[in-house]
Amino acid sequence: MPIKVSVIIPTFKRHHLLNKAVDSVLNQSYDNIEIIVIDDNPAASEERNLTIGAMRKYENNDKVMYCLNEKPCGGGPARNKGIEKAVGEYVTFLDDDDIYLPRKVETQLKFMVENDLEMSFTDIYICRASGRLIEYRHHPYLKNWSNDEMMRRHVLHHLGGTPSFMIRRDSLIRSGGFDDIPLGQDFMLMWRMIENGTRIGYLPVSHIIAYFHSEERISAGKNRLKAEDWIYELKKTKLSLLNKKERRYLEFRHGALLAVLLKRNSDWAGSVKYAVKTAVSYPVFFVVETVKTMKYRVFVKYMEPQTAVKP
Repeated sequence: MPIKVSVIIPTFKRHHLLNKAVDSVLNQSYDNIEIIVIDDNPAASEERNLTIGAMRKYENNDKVMYCLNEKPCGGGPARNKGIEKAVGEYVTFLDDDDIYLPRKVETQLKFMVENDLEMSFTDIYICRASGRLIEYRHHPYLKNWSNDEMMRRHVLHHLGGTPSFMIRRDSLIRSGGFDDIPLGQDFMLMWRMIENGTRIGYLPVSHIIAYFHSEERISAGKNRLKAEDWIYELKKTKLSLLNKKERRYLEFRHGALLAVLLKRNSDWAGSVKYAVKTAVSYPVFFVVETVKTMKYRVFVKYMEPQTAVKP
């Protein structure tokens, strides 16, 4: 397939991990790719200089384009800059602290071409920095690829994740690209693509490893709590797609998520408050989800990613 695929990698304060990400794309089984690295570090900062040093490795590689922003603009606008510069017919994304497995581009592109899709998403391995798998993000509940089913499941569960997306560049440009918001950029892009009637398909395999590490992330703080409340209000505009049980599950899931996020932020009182509230208000969901979580942890314990590569 002589189709060019553009892989966009925004980077911010990850110079020590960036080479792993870029190399994982250069090592793809599919050869007709371009890699666009968008440096979103402040100009003249130590992080900018260290990132420039890391990128010298690719000075003579015509597959790698290195672009330096004049000032930080955030993940969404940085990816949009990459989309503007891309010449590939299809666009996909990688965070600077994650990696692709060798057949990611080949497998997903073939899937899209064979099914005449404008967008697709896949599963994701989520690992600790040590390489140990802690989550396999998949979507077994998806019954078909209709836009109504996609929106319904997106409201209930969140479909995708930015590294799992592959999108035709023309469709992505028509959608307006990523929103300039601190969090939930992937959620909003999928939301908008579904609303626009995009032909979207789900490939239930993972060729991506996303790493969870102890370094500071914006998603770990109060911004994440505000974002989840905002997204929850948006989801409620689609209640007509849900039956009574699903609407109650949506309320339960939001409360349970807030309990988890508050715990991560060491707000134990708030976490206990939401945990007790969801357990008392939705006892059946609480028991079912607790059992599913325990079973899932056993499943993950004996499941390994398809590679031993570590960051």
